[in-house]
Formats: sequence, C-alpha cells, structure tokens
Amino acid sequence: NAIPYVTSYYQPQWGFCLSHELRESLLPGDYRVVIKSRVASGVLNYGELLIPGKTDREIFLSTYVCHPSMANNELSGPVVTMALARWILACEDLQYSYRIIFIPETIGSIVYLSRNIEQMQDRIAAGFNITCVGDDKCFSYLPSRNEQTLADRVALHVLKHTDANFRHYTWLDRGSDERQYCAPGVDLPVASIMRSKYHEYDEYHTSLDNLDFISAKGLQGAFEVLAKAISVLEYNPVPRAMLLCEPQLGKRGLYENLAKKGSSASASLIKDFLSYSDGHHSLLDIAELTSIPAWELQTVCQELFNIGLIEDLAGR
Repeated sequence: NAIPYVTSYYQPQWGFCLSHELRESLLPGDYRVVIKSRVASGVLNYGELLIPGKTDREIFLSTYVCHPSMANNELSGPVVTMALARWILACEDLQYSYRIIFIPETIGSIVYLSRNIEQMQDRIAAGFNITCVGDDKCFSYLPSRNEQTLADRVALHVLKHTDANFRHYTWLDRGSDERQYCAPGVDLPVASIMRSKYHEYDEYHTSLDNLDFISAKGLQGAFEVLAKAISVLEYNPVPRAMLLCEPQLGKRGLYENLAKKGSSASASLIKDFLSYSDGHHSLLDIAELTSIPAWELQTVCQELFNIGLIEDLAGR
C-alpha cells in the first residue's frame, strides 16, 4: 500500500509511481497518458547563511531540499538545520564562523563546490551533512572518507556518550552529499550524524516516510546531539598547567577537608584533567583519554582557568 519514490535523471523518460495495490486493481486495456511538461533552461537556487565568528575558520552544515514529501529522508534535515541556525545566531562570542547551506542533493553540492571549493578547503575545520534526523530510533554515524577528521572525532565522542546503541557505518555505506564533500581532490572534513540512515529502513523512499514516521522527540534529540557536537567544537582549548607537580586543591576550595567515602571523586577528575594539561592535548583529547564527556570537562576546565591553574595555548 506504499507509493514508491522513483526518480530518473538525465534521460528523457517518464513514469508514474503508484502503490502495488492500486496497480493490481487496474483493469486490462490501453490507457491514454497526458503529460504537461517541458524541458527548458533554468536556474539552480539554494539557500546560504554565513555567520561570522572570531576567526574565519568555519564549521560547515549542509542539508538538502529537493524532495520534501519524504519526512525523515528530507524534511527532517532542513527543520533541524534551521533550528541549529537560530541557536547559533543567538550564541555570543563564537570561536568559529558558520557556513550553512540548503541545496538540492548531489547536483546542488556539486554546483556549490564549483563556486566555493577553494575557500571551503582553506577555511572549513569540520562539517556535518544533516539528513534523516527525524525518527526516534537509535542514532547512526557515517564517517568522512578520511575517517580521522575533527568532525569524525567529535561525532563519535558525542554519540558514545549519548546513545550506547548508535550504529557505526563505514564510508562504503555512503549515499548522500558526503560523496561530493569527501571526494578525492575535495577532501573536506564532513561526517554525518543521523537517526535511521537512508536505505536502512523499510519506509525509505516511499509514501510511508511521512509525518507519522518522525516525531517531535526524534527531531529534538537530533538537534541536541548536533548542538552538543557544535559546542564541543566551539569550546576546545589546549590547556597547560601553570604549576609544576600537583597543586594543593584544598586551599583553592577544590577538595573537601574531611575525607569520606566518595568525597574525592571531583578532585580525582580535576587531577586527571591537570595531568593531561601539558599544552599538547586539547580538551577533546583529554575527554577521549579520560572517557569523560567533553561537556562535563568544560566546567572543570573553566574553573581551573578562573583560578589561574591553567592557561590556554590556543589563545581563547
């Protein structure tokens, strides 16, 4: 009873999509088909939002707007991306600038790259292709072709600490605009954080990928995960301890004077953080080494900055 979504590009072909049930109900005989269309020169439109930060280094967000009758595999991407754009615009003291685009899939990314590739290669530090983020099933991760970029590290770190059941795909499972952004010679650091990945759920490219398939909970969860990823990118200092050896934490109000069971947990975290604060490890590095979510270490890091126990070699 589902109507498939089938497309044919670059050839003068035509066809109709209909459910199997309807097809089976058609009576034998000849049918007259009237198609009112024309082939003509036109334009390719896309949406672009550039948000300036303290530097011209950029975070890149891309989503596509070419077949919005599909809810998860289309409409969810622009919805979550617009919410992220509003959130980023409301943030103060952005470390990065942001390049956010709404394009037709494949041909749109190729056109955009043809006009901006040199600047993108020079400026983009990390990026995410945003699609299939509407249902409330487990998250999915598809890496860049490099698989070791900053975007890959951040995506994996966030998902490991937010969804223990997330599905880890490989570059060989690609199928969206990451094919263009990570193509040889382009090589942008773009990864994908999704819910149910394209091609991997029964409703994909059918009329059953509708508003019943997605949920407010699913969209909100995807927004929160991607916002966490952006927050990790935004606050990623390179701390260096200002004192040799372990500092005395008690007189700085960081250690309880009365030792009791469990009372040293926060002190241990502070000591672990300081032990890696050598000017060579970023906050994300330390989060990966300690298996502590970066957003939890951010509070520790800021407190240590405030009392002068560390400095930031990244100059933030």
